[in-house]
Amino acid sequence: MKKLLILLATLLLATSLVACTAEEPVVEVKDVTLKVWGSQDDQAMLGEMVEAFKAAHPEANWTIELGVVGEPDARTKYLEDPEAAADVFAYPNDQVMDLVNAGALYEVTINKDAIVAANIQSAVDSATVDGKLYGYPMTADNGYFMYYDKSVYSEEDVKSLDKMLEVAQAAGKSVFFDVSNGWYIASFFIGAGNTFQMVDGKQVLDFNNETGVKVGEAIKAFTAHPAFLTGDDNIFKAGMGTTIAAGVSGTWNAGDISTILGENYAATKLPEYTLGGVATQLGSFAGFKLMGVNSLTAFPEEAMALAEFLTNEENQIKRFETRKLGPSNKNAAQNEAVLADVALSALAQQAPFAISQNAVAGTYWGPAEAFGLALENKDYTMSIQEMLDALVSQAAGE
Repeated sequence: MKKLLILLATLLLATSLVACTAEEPVVEVKDVTLKVWGSQDDQAMLGEMVEAFKAAHPEANWTIELGVVGEPDARTKYLEDPEAAADVFAYPNDQVMDLVNAGALYEVTINKDAIVAANIQSAVDSATVDGKLYGYPMTADNGYFMYYDKSVYSEEDVKSLDKMLEVAQAAGKSVFFDVSNGWYIASFFIGAGNTFQMVDGKQVLDFNNETGVKVGEAIKAFTAHPAFLTGDDNIFKAGMGTTIAAGVSGTWNAGDISTILGENYAATKLPEYTLGGVATQLGSFAGFKLMGVNSLTAFPEEAMALAEFLTNEENQIKRFETRKLGPSNKNAAQNEAVLADVALSALAQQAPFAISQNAVAGTYWGPAEAFGLALENKDYTMSIQEMLDALVSQAAGE
């Protein structure tokens, strides 16, 4: 009898264990296939990032393919065949309006607040349209600042454009600034608080208001100064260290300028200029690279997770270490190696005074160039008011 009871108890326990095991849910691992576009120079680095992402996200079976499409070509390649385009791709911020208007980008809906908080405001603004975030800030390295020769200028000198011109003239040298380029000349207007707006598809500028006219007069005085010099990058690099004491440019010239100036290599934010008797900080345009998610992706949540990972603090530092690309992530920008980079440090100093180009239409560039060119050529046949009226009208397509 005793043996029978033990046998029954054993059978009941086994039955109970089987029942409990049967009730446990079976966790299915999802199969996810994604394609990522990046530049040729980024392929090896992206491959490493993707493998790290897979390791950090074992909840899915990942198949992630890399394709070679650089940021400048993203818009064109996407529009050629949206369905064949990558699920996640990098693009420059000046393409965001076209991509949004084409319905190409998936709105960032997961961890948006954290992404916004992690990156500098101008980078977030560059990815934002009508209050909606359409991209993950990835870099903040396409802007401009002031390179200078430390054998000519002190750190105090380069705070003021007037002082820089005075010192350069005394040394028989020049201050380089491409005024006939709308990207650069805008810095005077941006610093003064003038604005770019898009209204009903038209470029609306207030450059011809009272403040704008004062700005125009300040640019006129600058271009009339004996120490002013204009031209393209070749002229800038050819004269830097000899006939040129300082010049406005971006990170793409950092290697050459560093080599030319050697121990006298230095850079900082743009200086203040005199606007109607008041010292006014020069503004600038800031350029950013963003990571976007294809609106047609079959895996939007997974694509967003990947895009967020590829642009997080750790990977922005990795981009700097691998490619010398400047971070938009606030913490990454404070990395010791980033801060030690002369050009990126100068760009970071200028960042608080920079705006994105989201509201700049293609119709702006030609009239802005014509305005700057007239001042470079000392062509004063029209008043500054008349010149700015023409700029504003032409930029609006009138």
